[in-house]
Amino acid sequence: MLLAWRRNVWNYPVGIANTVLFIGLFCSAALYAQVGLQIIFLLLAITGWIGWARARRRESAANLQRDEAFVASVPPVVAAGLLVGFLIATFAVRWLLLEFTDSSVALADAATTAASLVAQLMLNRRWWQSWIVWIAVDIVYVWLYATTGLWITALLYAGFCVMCFFALREWVAVKAAVQPAEREMVRV
Repeated sequence: MLLAWRRNVWNYPVGIANTVLFIGLFCSAALYAQVGLQIIFLLLAITGWIGWARARRRESAANLQRDEAFVASVPPVVAAGLLVGFLIATFAVRWLLLEFTDSSVALADAATTAASLVAQLMLNRRWWQSWIVWIAVDIVYVWLYATTGLWITALLYAGFCVMCFFALREWVAVKAAVQPAEREMVRV
């Protein structure tokens, strides 16, 4: 999370290692949607890593300073699509959990899974609003992990909430400091 906050491409290889550890943890806690989410995060980490590296190369090729064209905003039509995708994914995952698992927190597990996917897709595109979604998701994760007895993970996610708040502040400041014409030079 700290590397993503700092807009560092190494966020992705570190994230891959973190994801592998969480797969084991969530399997043992019967948080099956979270296991599935971690598997998808492996794939998203690869695409995010490639996208961020390309953006940094384009930034350099355009002779821009670091971050001059890195942070972007989610287009309104895409935001609407992400909301619809979140709702569909939430209800689909909830149904799967209720039908095929012994999950006792199906709705919370499904909603956090869907919202995490949305937040990660947004972060991969370098949209500053991803941090708002991450803050909301992490707040629910703190509750979810605490209620399932994963107290250390709940504390970790409480720390993520704080980091996401500071990341949001910094990404908004970075975006505000850049001239619109410069941003268009390396748009993805």
